[in-house]
Amino acid sequence: MDIFSHILLGVQVVFQPMNLLFCFLGVLMGTLVGVLPGLGPTAAIALLLPNTFHVSPVTAIIMLAGIYYGAMYGGSTTSILVNIPGEAASVITCLDGYQMALKGRAGPALGIAAFGSFIAGTVSVIGLMVVAPPLAKFALAFGPPEYFSLMLMGIIILIYLASGSILKALMIFVFGLLLSTIGMDAISGTQRLTFGILELSDGVGLIPAIMGLFGVAEVIANVEEEMKRDLVTAKVKNLLPSLQDWKDSFWPIIRGSFLGFFIGILPGPAPVISAFSSYAIEKKLSRYPEKFGTGVIEGVAGPESANNAATGGAFIPLFTLGIPVNSVIAILLGAFMIHGIQPGPMIITKHPELFWGTVMSMYLGNAMLLVLNLPLIGLWVQVLKVPYPILFPLILLFCLIGVFSLNYSQVEIALMIGFGVFGYLARKFQFEMAPLVLAIVIGPMMENNLRLALVISQGSPMIFITHPISAVFIFITLALLISPLVPWIGKRRQKLQEKVEGEEV
Repeated sequence: MDIFSHILLGVQVVFQPMNLLFCFLGVLMGTLVGVLPGLGPTAAIALLLPNTFHVSPVTAIIMLAGIYYGAMYGGSTTSILVNIPGEAASVITCLDGYQMALKGRAGPALGIAAFGSFIAGTVSVIGLMVVAPPLAKFALAFGPPEYFSLMLMGIIILIYLASGSILKALMIFVFGLLLSTIGMDAISGTQRLTFGILELSDGVGLIPAIMGLFGVAEVIANVEEEMKRDLVTAKVKNLLPSLQDWKDSFWPIIRGSFLGFFIGILPGPAPVISAFSSYAIEKKLSRYPEKFGTGVIEGVAGPESANNAATGGAFIPLFTLGIPVNSVIAILLGAFMIHGIQPGPMIITKHPELFWGTVMSMYLGNAMLLVLNLPLIGLWVQVLKVPYPILFPLILLFCLIGVFSLNYSQVEIALMIGFGVFGYLARKFQFEMAPLVLAIVIGPMMENNLRLALVISQGSPMIFITHPISAVFIFITLALLISPLVPWIGKRRQKLQEKVEGEEV
């Protein structure tokens, strides 16, 4: 089949009434999640994942993907109108977006954010169609050693790019790996660390874990923070940017789209990194860098395009290698596995309707978001007025209903609450949750590939070095692990030299 046949297949899948409805619901709920500060796409997908168990895998992934890129759209609304980012990737939008609103230009700021996001979403979808199939063919050469080394490298890159302490990120990842070993051993069939609890025989449930870490913990963390919402304006006018606005924004949108797409392929919080990188590039290239932060439209167009393009790029490792690059994609990987589908190089061949249906739904969803966002700005302004004492108990209720409806298990509710408390305490001590979620999701796959590789080599770990592709991944992993130690070794050596010189004197 050529590319046009694949696109036609994707269009046929996405225009089925059920898929069309769930695509619309996904982007609508994603936008709402982006508008509401303190929730975020990870928590929203975790909350809504149980609702997808009774539909087809294609329909489920279409809706969950819509929530992800829809949240990137919605995040700009609160950044511009309230100066509170709806999600982390919109933090940088506050700098110029809110200043534009103070000057009475909230309409053009919201308009260019919506149009820029649509253009960036289109670029990322085209990139996904072009890059994913050849990468999947290359990945067919991968065996257990290559997959284990690749997963290990991806996790280490994510830890290396962590915004906080690398050591803390590594610690939380190892803890997640320990949690992933709970349950029945896939090879020997023995129970491990279940303590006689029947519900743990299949391992720690992904849904209770992510709902606790990103639902309950978010609510607890937000309750103790005083969040003021002072709307700049109740009515937003002139949403269509002027010709001068388009001239100023055209190249920032193009640069942000390509930058975001390629950063999105890499492990780590790609939307956040790409948004900040885009802002830095636009400020560097600008003829008037001193005006950034005072309400220039380039400071909105570039970052908003970049964070939306990054969501499309993040799907490439998921579809072609079965590797999640951030916590949202890790939950989507969990959704695939719950529906009995293993993402990887064979998914495009074995499940073409899933891959191409999802790709085309992303393009259609971006078009829906453009149509939805501009007319519904007034509605989102009203949503922003919902008091937190009403909003947060509702989120907790959805968490409880979602977990209990899975298996009607009180143990899983206790697990969710336990993960919620743990997630809250981890945030207080500045531990990131993304490595923990990734470890829980891909820990079993890492273990299985490690053990299969050792079975093939009759117990020799040299198989990871003798296979060239695996050796490259291992080398990169070791280089990343050692690199933070180099400055420390240099400082330590300098102190020893100073001490020796002092003693000689």
